[in-house]
Amino acid sequence: MKHVTFCILLLIAFTNSYSEPVSKEEITDIKKAMICAVESSSVTDSLYTKLISKKSKDALIIAYVGTLEALKAKHSWNPYNKIKYVVQSRSTMKISVDKEPNNLEIRFMRFSIQHYTPSFLGYSKDLDEDRKVIVSQFKNKAFGITDHSLIQSIARFMVMSKRCSTSEIVLFKKYV
Repeated sequence: MKHVTFCILLLIAFTNSYSEPVSKEEITDIKKAMICAVESSSVTDSLYTKLISKKSKDALIIAYVGTLEALKAKHSWNPYNKIKYVVQSRSTMKISVDKEPNNLEIRFMRFSIQHYTPSFLGYSKDLDEDRKVIVSQFKNKAFGITDHSLIQSIARFMVMSKRCSTSEIVLFKKYV
């Protein structure tokens, strides 16, 4: 209950402070709300509504919207809506990746969505490409503005995913 209350308060604070362009603090607030959205359909819906109403052209915000669409699929009980949101998410994530193909966080979001999406839906086609870009970013230490805790989380997830070669796992374990 405390976690849900915290998430709701965080979302209210985010809603009151969001304006174009997106500041580093606002991105931090979005990231915190995204963590809450994984387990809360109401946070997912509220954050989704706030982000799409801004019609941002920022690739990272577009990726957050695509991730929220995937979470809407996760939270939906209706099979039709699940498929609809997966298709929307795929399209939105493609737009984001096309805008910033070397953005580590965007590639990671798409990789994690596709990792958890059942392969029979045909939404796992970019896993190998995203993995290669993520590995390359880690090899080159090309983290951009990605914060240290997210870099560690990405490294842990990549190891846990069991989608990496032995040498890639060794690389990621350096950051865990």
